[in-house]
Amino acid sequence: MADVHIRNAMIFDGSGAPLRPGEVIVRGNRIRTVAAAGANLEAPGCETIDAQGMTLMPGMVEGHAHPSFCGARATTDLGDIPPEEHLLATLRNATLLLDHGFTSLYSAASAKVRLDIVTRNEIDSGRWPGPRLRASTPEITVTGGLGDETRMHQTRSSFGLVADGPDEIRKTVRLCIREGTDNVKINISGDDFVNPAKGAMTVMSEAEVRAAVETAHDFDCRVNCHARAGLSVRRAVQCGVDVIYHCEWTDAQGLDLLEAAKDRIFAGPAIGLIWNTVHEGEAFGFTPEVVANLGMQRTLDLAAKTYSELRKRGVRVVIGGDYGFAWTPQGTNARDLEHFVNLFGYTPAEALSCATRIGGQMMGCEIGEVREGYLADLLLVDGDPTRDVRIMQDRDRLAMIMKDGAFHKHPATASRRRAATAAE
Repeated sequence: MADVHIRNAMIFDGSGAPLRPGEVIVRGNRIRTVAAAGANLEAPGCETIDAQGMTLMPGMVEGHAHPSFCGARATTDLGDIPPEEHLLATLRNATLLLDHGFTSLYSAASAKVRLDIVTRNEIDSGRWPGPRLRASTPEITVTGGLGDETRMHQTRSSFGLVADGPDEIRKTVRLCIREGTDNVKINISGDDFVNPAKGAMTVMSEAEVRAAVETAHDFDCRVNCHARAGLSVRRAVQCGVDVIYHCEWTDAQGLDLLEAAKDRIFAGPAIGLIWNTVHEGEAFGFTPEVVANLGMQRTLDLAAKTYSELRKRGVRVVIGGDYGFAWTPQGTNARDLEHFVNLFGYTPAEALSCATRIGGQMMGCEIGEVREGYLADLLLVDGDPTRDVRIMQDRDRLAMIMKDGAFHKHPATASRRRAATAAE
């Protein structure tokens, strides 16, 4: 960790406001000073970095992260990986996401109970390079729900923990909290990728949802949920769930509930998985016939309608698209920014704000803004992503990646790489 003075930058502060020329001083792990261009700041003892007009912005937050999802083609693939190999793959995924500018991950679910937890602990200790990570439980589900792959003749694991009834739910939540999780994930609805519980079905009872939420909140843990069906969204809001993912089948009543709770909850479309299934999934078995049978185009259309409305209503929405399956590879997560612009009607600056300021609020710490006193999670981007968010998909355009005041990627290193590439 070093003291740094970044000059000649165009600053995107995370609020959605236009870029402005300025300079920033980082002392230790905090942003000490943010000033307009021409302030001629005195910065004794600082390393000076000339941004040369590049964009200085907050590090991105992956709001629906699955660092333990390792290119699965089927849900059982994640259960089949031995825990030792699975931990190593999770650690590598965490570093990969930091390489792509994600300085924080809010985990939507872990494939095994301790994968996120151990990964977070290794990163926090400084023994492994990776983003800030809020660790999650596996997806707590009910018999027959999303994540239950066992059948009468065969026991199979996936990313789910099966618990039926309020008492089993409470015990499962407590067990995961005992092991050190930050977030609890519950699957209230089903999903069209699996049987028998489909996306439009609400399969976790109100009593079970309340048991999970009350138990998690007793331990000061957040609750995330998988909720595609309209009833599942309403149930999530009414029972106090903190982060509600998907929401495609929500109705007018659900939209009103989400809006009324907008200062308490976060929503996330996880649009990457649906988009890639419809448009890029054929090599993985999602032929046009399969896509039609699964109703994926309808789900995509419903997501666009729902999140366009949530944007108008001021509901806090985070990026993160269920990356980590074979057809949604880790490291491509910034594609969500483009989807927010093209599908939901966000401006590029608004989409970037979802990935920074709103993500920081979701993480629950002082990140996501270029703001005095905030933690120094910063990117220096070669180009203007407020004009074209696709820039953020190119890791080579990230000239600097700083997390907690320390360089993960130094701009001098990036400059040497660009010069070497140009010479070739």
